[in-house]
Amino acid sequence: MSIYRLDKALAPRSVVVVGASPREKSPGHAVLKNLRGGGFAGDIQLVNPHYDAIEGIRAVKSYADLPGAPDLAVIGVPPPAVPSTIAAAGAKGTAAAVILTSGLGHGPGSLAEASEKAARAAGLRLIGPNCLGVLVPSVKLNASFAASMPRAGDLALLSQSGAIATGLVEWAAVRGIGFSAVVSIGDSVDVDFADLLDYFAMDRATRAILLYIESIKDARKFMSAARAAARAKPVLVIKTGRHAQGAKAAMTHTGALAGSDAVYDAAFRRAGLLRVLDLDELFAAAETLGHLTSLAGERLAILTNGGGVGVLAVDRLADFGGALADISPGTMKKLDAALPPIWSRADPIDISGDADEQRYAVALEYLLDDDANDAVLVMNVPTALASPLAAATSVIAVTERHRKACSPAKPVFAVWIGASDPAAEAFDAAGIPSYATESDAVGGFMHLVRYRQSREQLMATPPSLPQDFAPDMQAVRPIIDAVLAEKRTWLDPVEMTKLFLAYGIPITPAVLAHNPEEAVAAAKPHLAAGNAVVLKILSPDIVHKSEVGGVRLGLIAEQDVRQAATDILSRARAAKPDARIDGVTVFPMIVRPKARELIVGLADDPTFGPVIVFGQGGTAVEVIDDKALALPPLDLALARNLIGRTRVSRILKAYRNVPAADEQAIALLLVKLSQLAADFSEIREIDLNPVLADETGVIAVDARVSVAPAEPHRRGPSGRFAIRPYPKAWERHLTLPDGMNLLVRPVRPEDEALYPPFFTHVTQQDLRLRFFAPVKEFSHAFIARFTQIDYARAMAFIAIDETTAQMLGVVRIHADPNYETAEYAILIRSDLKGHGLGWLLMELIIEYARAEGFSSVRGQVLRENTTMLEMCRKLGFRISSDSQDPSLVVVNLPV
Repeated sequence: MSIYRLDKALAPRSVVVVGASPREKSPGHAVLKNLRGGGFAGDIQLVNPHYDAIEGIRAVKSYADLPGAPDLAVIGVPPPAVPSTIAAAGAKGTAAAVILTSGLGHGPGSLAEASEKAARAAGLRLIGPNCLGVLVPSVKLNASFAASMPRAGDLALLSQSGAIATGLVEWAAVRGIGFSAVVSIGDSVDVDFADLLDYFAMDRATRAILLYIESIKDARKFMSAARAAARAKPVLVIKTGRHAQGAKAAMTHTGALAGSDAVYDAAFRRAGLLRVLDLDELFAAAETLGHLTSLAGERLAILTNGGGVGVLAVDRLADFGGALADISPGTMKKLDAALPPIWSRADPIDISGDADEQRYAVALEYLLDDDANDAVLVMNVPTALASPLAAATSVIAVTERHRKACSPAKPVFAVWIGASDPAAEAFDAAGIPSYATESDAVGGFMHLVRYRQSREQLMATPPSLPQDFAPDMQAVRPIIDAVLAEKRTWLDPVEMTKLFLAYGIPITPAVLAHNPEEAVAAAKPHLAAGNAVVLKILSPDIVHKSEVGGVRLGLIAEQDVRQAATDILSRARAAKPDARIDGVTVFPMIVRPKARELIVGLADDPTFGPVIVFGQGGTAVEVIDDKALALPPLDLALARNLIGRTRVSRILKAYRNVPAADEQAIALLLVKLSQLAADFSEIREIDLNPVLADETGVIAVDARVSVAPAEPHRRGPSGRFAIRPYPKAWERHLTLPDGMNLLVRPVRPEDEALYPPFFTHVTQQDLRLRFFAPVKEFSHAFIARFTQIDYARAMAFIAIDETTAQMLGVVRIHADPNYETAEYAILIRSDLKGHGLGWLLMELIIEYARAEGFSSVRGQVLRENTTMLEMCRKLGFRISSDSQDPSLVVVNLPV
């Protein structure tokens, strides 16, 4: 349901407390007390069959007895009474309910399920059960049993834990931090993190969103909302259970590496969320992002009157992976002229313990003008030789002058050791983030760096894939179907060879030999060419072959192959008497003396579905534990980022007499694996270990692939992905009436390069008709809005001339937050009007809207755009005037 009726829960005009009580320690009494004590100006009503009035407010016996329909119900009745109370509230017309009650159970047949069904039938939104409640200081709503009302602010706190929520409110109160809202979602049978992210992403009173997460139920819904919110404002998250044991029963090296928390971390990274580890870090990040969001780079200059604290800041910056700024030659000369000879002449800029406000001012002014840094951390250690407050006032004045003169202004951070309240208050009033320690300040700076990096990643345009990457899906389907038909889980090496070759994934080819003589016959061609061979046991019951002596390397003679096959089979039977043994597989021996051993794989996470794993490979892969995870789908940019987050990435570069490995080939391998998982939802795990990588490319030496039947509710390509991948099924080859052949397909991020030439063929008048205003500049940020879309929320079809590969037009729809109505927009080249392209694109987008289950497609059209209006009439759109703007017309098509 997304944000449907959430305004009634978070800004109600009237509230009813069901289960209100005069008993001091009951939730019903606490909620009533908080509503009244918080100053809620709306109507407060009570339901309790045992009292006529509670604390001077009239109470009715049942929900049906209420004189009207309250916007919000706060429910604190015993568990068995909750479903009937929800049904009564829905029948009365109440829009939303907060269920404080715990003990409703989970799953089919539970009281929680009965409550959710009753609410859904009436279109009533539920927060909870088992939650603290809702607090919105701006409307003086405290519909909770929290100990106190938070001060008003611009942080939205969304928490699964009521205890954490109330603890954070108390923690923040001591530090003067306020909230736009605090929502405890509890067991979230209806309203969840995704719904609230959608709501607060559009809330102008909320500057940043804080999440306390224990688990996610609907990964695709969460990822879609989180990615959208992170584009709009900072979203910070704490996730518990970082050190919980995971993957205990993993059958592959990849599965053992992909622990639960690591997958959550990968999901947060992909969505652009900033993960913090504790409450101190959470609010330090909020302090930074509360005052600053713009950062041009990652180089920090440090200005201090104490050398020791400056060095501590440099150490902390190095710990966080930050970059210490240089001092440009020009700035060095200015500082030499203005500062005493004893200044440090390096970053950190130590201006001595006797530095007064004038010395701080001139040094800071020169640093803010220096292009060699991107931000300045100013620190002060109190001495009897100068006034800390005067220095703070001087820093504020310089910073404010800089802000007026430069846009965007360079960020300034402050640490006044042991600062008095007036200094801290002055910095806060000036919008300069200030911290108690140098560690907190550097952490705050790095949060800004990470926020910048996450936004850049969300908006980055990936390189195009090689044109020769054309997966053969038809070759793979029979392989998977055959394995499932035989009720097997694991593909054999011969099947894997065919599967990977269909996707252009290099792998050593395998030949099955049932006995030693067949092994010799399979090895002969390789031995005759002077190449050694490898033999491996083949059994669906033996996962790790080396553990049973099931691998022999470097065999160069027929007698060696015969003896090795005999030994492998006998050892396997001795080690695993009950195992089904099919024989051995024969591979050519791959010798790459300077290759790096990598692991590339696909793991299956119960929450987020397929996860790509990359790291250092080999038999000790779990011990080395050098891995990074990413949620598919991947493009080349995301694949390179994944590689760069591992230690093994350092030795992929050239060193000594070892040439650099082909990182492009590694990245492409990751993308191909991602595409394979997208195309076949039956694939559950892939383990390529080791993958040998050197300057000539990559090749997988050993592999494991497991499959399982597609889940009924997730059938079809990419059904298990947390992020909806490129919908290849919507690609079309079409022909215009004049004979022009077109490729019409969903837009991709790498299509950005097609847009500038396209816009040169669109007149300014047509651009104005499309965007309702003149468009002069086509920046990366402008075009990215149209090419980097979330397929779970929007669709854009781009028409490309198959002869010239030029972009001819584009049509798009974007779903409303409730995924019921889609708004369309269309633009075609001005010189192609009248060729039928607009009609073709509109028909396709309407077909897509029907397939997605939208109730209608709507749009706003300038009244003067008669061509568009005429096409809408012919397509069956209803046309009406826009009540807000007489120059616009609203068109609507039920689908």
